[in-house]
Parts: sequence; structure tokens; C-alpha cells
Amino acid sequence: MTSKVKWLADNEKSVLVNNFEKRGWIRGTSEEEDWNFFWTSVQTTRCIFNLDSGYRLSDDQLINHFPNHYELTRKDLLVKNIKRYRKELEKENNPLTEKDENCRYMHLDFIPVTYILPADYNIFVEEFRKNPTSTWIMKPNAKARGIGIFLINKLSQLKKWSRDSRQMGHNPKDTYVISKYIDNPHLIGGKKYDLRLYVLVTSYRPLKAYIYQLGFCRFCTVKYNSAVSELDNMFVHLTNVSIQKHGDDYNDKHGGKWTVHNLQMYLEHTHGKEVTDRVFDEINWIIVHSLKAVQGVMASDKHCFECYGYDVIIDENMKTWLIEVNASPSLTSTTAADRIMKYTLVDDVLKIICPNGEIPDPRWNKVPPKDSMGHFDLLIDEELAAQDQHENKSRSVSGRLPRTSHNSSGNRIFI
Repeated sequence: MTSKVKWLADNEKSVLVNNFEKRGWIRGTSEEEDWNFFWTSVQTTRCIFNLDSGYRLSDDQLINHFPNHYELTRKDLLVKNIKRYRKELEKENNPLTEKDENCRYMHLDFIPVTYILPADYNIFVEEFRKNPTSTWIMKPNAKARGIGIFLINKLSQLKKWSRDSRQMGHNPKDTYVISKYIDNPHLIGGKKYDLRLYVLVTSYRPLKAYIYQLGFCRFCTVKYNSAVSELDNMFVHLTNVSIQKHGDDYNDKHGGKWTVHNLQMYLEHTHGKEVTDRVFDEINWIIVHSLKAVQGVMASDKHCFECYGYDVIIDENMKTWLIEVNASPSLTSTTAADRIMKYTLVDDVLKIICPNGEIPDPRWNKVPPKDSMGHFDLLIDEELAAQDQHENKSRSVSGRLPRTSHNSSGNRIFI
């Protein structure tokens, strides 16, 4: 008789529990006892992999975070790793590092100009003085849901913030990133929006990742206005639902969201299919190279997988920008459609991670048959690329322009 999978979860959201129960899994009783599948918080993951804990995962256990996921999901480390990745490719004279006449990367320019404070303060000041009319956005490194974010367009504002922070007793060791604000976002109905896309990584070495078809767009509730007088109006500038739901114009029926599919149809109607396909190809490109940027430093533990929440913005020139990557994208539902989507997301993750709902085997290579991938599309599989290398030497294995195909949504994938 097949043993039942024992599960644990730090956050027992219904979209998790219902998926576990649907498979006939049984609830574990504590972290110390036997369990096979643990949907943990990042804090619990840190404890499990802490060397002092002496805890070792067995061959029938899986958890939903990599030990040092923060290399991708902490705002400062994401920026550091992407900058390092670019420099490493430059040393190799890789064609991906080609630059234009303004010395900007032509293929790897997908994060706004960003500095880490307080370490880069002097460099930031120098850059600010080159463009004194520009707007910058300040974000705490280790917070989410729009907490602690604000915009500045004067150095005096930054100095005032620093002074006020000291007076309020904030930890001087807290670090922030400050990025050139994308002040020309693509607007729909006059409102700013961003995309939340889900990316499942089952291995970093070799890199294997899947992108979810059912992502969504989050809209601001107030029409966009870049005027200085509106810099403090977060209902204009931040798309986070945790902020927008407090606005007077928030619609709790649709939650200020569109599906990615609806966005694709809208863009095809307003900009044409060729432009729309290019936009989504660029998004796939951004995701792949952000993962490659951390591949060398990520602990690719066979007991781990991770479903990341990627936040991307499209500007008025239809250029795509990576804003941040979330380690624990919210499973809280704001609408009925939202709940269905997140339930389906978890269901499809489990189909890939625990085929047939059986006790997980981390030794399995985690490449499911296509009909078992649910709404996920293969984004990159370096193992498959390596197998194909002998057939065509021009195909990519890490570091050269990749061989591309197209997923079931018609967008380019990298294998």
C-alpha cells in the first residue's frame, strides 16, 4: 500500500490546504516529526538550513524555498548579482554585453539604474547631479507589499529622510535601493499597471524553469500624473494591492486586476501582434537572465523548488523592466477569480513537483510530460540544451545566444 504524503505549512491558506486534501495527503504534526512536503515561510527555511540546527533533509522531503533564495529576492542582492553577471560576460567578450552609442547594454538593459544605500551614496549623488530633474524611487531591501517606499526628486528629500530615520531610532544598518523611477509607464485608461508573473524553478544546476500562463496585471486606482505635486500619492505610483485596496476608487469585484491574457489581447489590438509578441519575448528573456545571474551563487539543493513572483513594468516605448522578484508571492485572494487562479497555480506546481501526488523523490529530474504541466510552460531547460548540443553547435548552452522555441502561448522559450 502506497504511503500517504505528510504535509506541513507555515501559512495554511485554503488554496494550499484544499490542494493537499484533494490529493489525499495528511497533515503532519510538527517540524520534528516525519513530513514529506513543507510549504514554509522564508524564516522557517532559514532555520531548516541553518548549520547550527543540525537538521538534514531526507530523500523523501521537499520544501518550497532554496536555502539562499534571497540572492534573487532581496532587492540589493538582485541588483548586485545582475551587475556581476554582466561583468563576467564582458570578461568573456560575450556578444550579449554589446552596448549602444550611449554605453547602454543592448541585450541586458532590463533593470533601472539602481544604487544601494548607504554604501553607494556618493556615486548616487554624482549620478543625480547629472540629471537633476529626474525622479527616483526608494525601497527598503527586505520589505514587501509597498512598505517603506517613497519617491524623491531632490537631494534634500533624501537628507531629510536620513535625518528623520535616525531621530525615529531606525536601525542604521538597514539598507535601501534607490532606482531611477520609470516615469513614462505604459498606461491603460490613463492608469499605471504592472505585471505579476509566476516562475517555477525546480533546479539551478542545471537550470530548469517554467512560466505560468495565468499571471495578472495590477492597476493603480488613480490616473497617472508625473507632476511633482503627486509624488507622495501612492495611489498614483504603486500598484501593490495592499496599498490600492485602501483607495476610494478601489473595486473589490475585480480587485483592480486584468489577466495577462486580457493584456495580450489589448496590446495586440492597440499595438499589433508583432509588438506584443516582442514584449512577451523580452519578458521571458529578462526572467531567464535574472535566473542565470544568480545561478552560480544559488545553493541548488535537490530538496528544494521555488515559485517566484516576478514584477515587470512596460514603459510607453514598450520596453520591459524587471522591478523585483518575490520569494513568497501572496496566496491571499482578493476576489473569487483571484482565488481560483491561485488555487490552480498551487495545483499546477504540485503536478510538477509531486507527480501523481506521490511521496516526492528529489532524485527525479523534475521534467514532467507536457500533459502534466497544467498551465505552466517550459521556459528554460539547460539539461535539454546540453543533450541537443551535439546536434547543432550553434545552440546555446550557458552564456551564448540560446536556441529558442515557442511555448503553448506562442512566446519564445530558451532551451
